[in-house]
Parts: sequence; C-alpha cells; structure tokens
Amino acid sequence: PSMKIIDLTIPLGIGTPAWPTYEPLQVKYFKRLAPNGANGQLLTHSNHLGTHLDGEIHFHTAGKDIASLDMDFLVGPAAIVDLSDICGDYDIYTSQMIEERVEVRAGDILLIHTGYHHFGWDQPYADEIRYMVKHPGPDREFSEWAVKKGIKWIAVDCGSADHPMNTIVRQWMPRQAKEAEAHFVKKYGTTLADRFDDSKYQLMHFDLFPEHIIHAECIGGEIDLLLNRRVTVGFFPWRFVDGESSIGRCVAFVDDAEYEELMAKKAALKLTKFGDAYN
Repeated sequence: PSMKIIDLTIPLGIGTPAWPTYEPLQVKYFKRLAPNGANGQLLTHSNHLGTHLDGEIHFHTAGKDIASLDMDFLVGPAAIVDLSDICGDYDIYTSQMIEERVEVRAGDILLIHTGYHHFGWDQPYADEIRYMVKHPGPDREFSEWAVKKGIKWIAVDCGSADHPMNTIVRQWMPRQAKEAEAHFVKKYGTTLADRFDDSKYQLMHFDLFPEHIIHAECIGGEIDLLLNRRVTVGFFPWRFVDGESSIGRCVAFVDDAEYEELMAKKAALKLTKFGDAYN
C-alpha cells in the first residue's frame, strides 16, 4: 500500500525561539530579483532551533556526528505517548506513566507528547517561558529504563528532553527556579538541589548519548492526531559531517485509509495559523 505523511515538525522562522542563549534564526536577502535576477537569502542560526535532532557529539566528545546516523536508525517503529493530562509545570514523568498508556517495544523510537508544544511560538496559546522553562521532564529512573528497554531514540514536544530544572536554566531563571522549588517540596517532598544533584546534571544528554540514545526536541506539527499509539516515524536531519546536532524534519508514515480518517479527525479540530490541528 502507498503511504501518506503526517508532519511532526514545528514551523521555522525568525520568531522561532532557540534554546536559551543559542543563536536564533537570522535571515537577510543578499540578492533580489531586481537587479540580480534571483532572490537569494543568507541564513545564520545555531543547530538548537525549531525541530532538531541532538547528535551524540553535542555532549559526548567521542560520539558520532550527524552524518554518521544511517536511515535504518532514523526511521522505524515508534510509540507516541500522551502525558499532557498527567504532567503539568515542572512535573517529573516516569517510564511507568509511559508504559501504562502505550506499548513500547525494544528498538522503538519513543515520542513523548507533554502537551507543551501548545505553548510553542506557532500556537494560539504561545508562551515561551512555559515552553522552554516550565515543561515536565524525567529523572534518572527514566534514562535507565530507556537503556534497558533498548529505545532507539527519543523525541519531545518541548524545549528539552531534560527537565528544565536539571539544566543551566535553573541558574538563568531564578524566579522560575523558586517557583519550581516550591512545587518540588510540595509534590515530591524534596528540594531541587536534592532531587537533581550534580551527579544527575542533564542526564538525558550525559547518560544516554554515550549509549547512542539521542533525542529530537521541539517536535509538534500534527502530533495531536497521533497520540497513545504505534506508528512508523522518521527524522531527517542534514547529512551533516562534524555536525553536533541538526535542524530537520520529523514525520509519521500512515497508509492511505488511515490518512483519510486522520484528515476527518483534523477537520473537526481548530487549526493554528500555519494550518496544524491542535487539541
């Protein structure tokens, strides 16, 4: 049967926030139709912008570059899990939450829908601070599970695969860190410093990249159409020699009959200004 594609990529433009302190997208015309006979643009940006794939050498010196990732790794069976109804600001999600909702098999790609793509720049409820600084994230229990389970790669619909308070953001955003501290004490009975001590710092990067388990961040697009189910997913970065990470396109593949059903589902939902369904 022929296949149709569902885009899981967020729109990329000069308004797309890069991860805090990374270079955003800058675009300028260096040629115009008049007088140069063609429009040409010059782009400046970092790799951590829009839907992108973190490569091993982003955090692991001896790791692979983006060009070394083969298509069999980048495309394959995936589980997409929706945690948006059980995870809010600063919450910790667990492997148990995931396995209660979707079947995850050895060798799977795992896409985590926290729901925080609804605060992305392309959405009607855009809120950059919630998207980058307040989203939920995992603890070491999750990274250890990912290794044991044989997860191929992971994708998240928010600013980072790590909990934002387990990154340098904790120092950069003291007001939000104070808010998160109160939340952790109330919900988990622990301080941020105790729950995410130095030994756990950015564990989704430092623990997993040496195990060849990398991740995509800032996925979105039509992901709301594909929650709590299995589907074939692919991520297509540049064939980027020496690339530590890469902007790319994340998509799901469905057959023609299912595509019609998904489009009927989309017709009943509201659309962003870029035409993506959101729920």
